[in-house]
Amino acid sequence: MLSEKIYTLRRKSGLSQEQLAEKIGVSRQAISKWEGGLSTPELDKLKALSECFQITIDELTGNQITSDFNHAVQREENQPPHKTGENKIGIYFCSTGAICLILFGILTVIRSPAVDQINESSMITLNGTGILITLFVLFMILGMILILKKK
Repeated sequence: MLSEKIYTLRRKSGLSQEQLAEKIGVSRQAISKWEGGLSTPELDKLKALSECFQITIDELTGNQITSDFNHAVQREENQPPHKTGENKIGIYFCSTGAICLILFGILTVIRSPAVDQINESSMITLNGTGILITLFVLFMILGMILILKKK
């Protein structure tokens, strides 16, 4: 994607958004919008970007990358994010907590004597129902933390 290429090339070149904006004659906000995919540069700005990064417009907008510098950029773009494993674990915890809460709610409605039995078997001051609900909610919170953790 063009937005990701602009971001990656800018970072590889060691430029801030403001520095790149000054080089090609646009505002920092324009660079931010391009990198965020909220807008796309006009043709003259694509030309300025390609000259700045010393690549062709085709290389900037397409998937053709020929120089050694750009091969390294492409390899970096194709690598999976480092937090993918944490996201999967987070999704697992959230799903498990939500499913258990739903099943517990169904159990409560269908078989209320079973819930009474869980409450009576608990030796902790918090009754068994409260312990289970707390456990399931903690699973969901842990999952959300792992999913939303900054990269």
